[in-house]
Amino acid sequence: MSNQVAMYLDILKGLAVHFDSRLITDIRETSLQYPDIRLGHALNHNQSVSKKWLIDSLFESTGGKLGRVCILGGWYGVLGFKLLHDPRFDIEHVTSVDIDITCKEVALSLNRTHVDASNFSFIAADMYEMEFVRDEYDLIVNTSCEHLETIGKWFERIPTGTLLTLQSNNYFGIDGHVNCVETLDQFKQQVPLEDVLFEGELELKKYTRFMLIGRR
Repeated sequence: MSNQVAMYLDILKGLAVHFDSRLITDIRETSLQYPDIRLGHALNHNQSVSKKWLIDSLFESTGGKLGRVCILGGWYGVLGFKLLHDPRFDIEHVTSVDIDITCKEVALSLNRTHVDASNFSFIAADMYEMEFVRDEYDLIVNTSCEHLETIGKWFERIPTGTLLTLQSNNYFGIDGHVNCVETLDQFKQQVPLEDVLFEGELELKKYTRFMLIGRR
């Protein structure tokens, strides 16, 4: 471990003591155990700003009572981690789903506090092949709509009446971004919600993120 890395980890340890924060402790322990640059990407400024926007908008739209939450394309479980650490929300359980099995151990480490409390779990699965049973989840989140080339095929699998939080963007220059949209209206046409509780745009340095919250 380099002196610089050790310094940053020690800073996180000190912050955890100062704020009495399990959130910071879990980040530090995961960074120490899994020093992967992709974890840094998952916690970077744009990702953090986007997730804070989602979390704040979700609270304003729902009042915070979420129950059973399924997060698709959950990657390292950062969104579930932030939701479960937010005292405004009443959450029974978060299930984080990602097709990449290598995300599992990192996600479980980052969410160690809530794994131990039986509030967080990880499933390795392809969202195109999942069977979404009515009333199995109170909220389904998909912040990776730009990665779904045939998004309509996925959307049709969601039971009517399901509460959804969806994000896409206009960042066309990234590998894997096969379904970006130019505008919020274009996004709304891809995922026509019956009852829209929130719609908005977030301007970031290189792109615009679009979000919809509502019922299928």
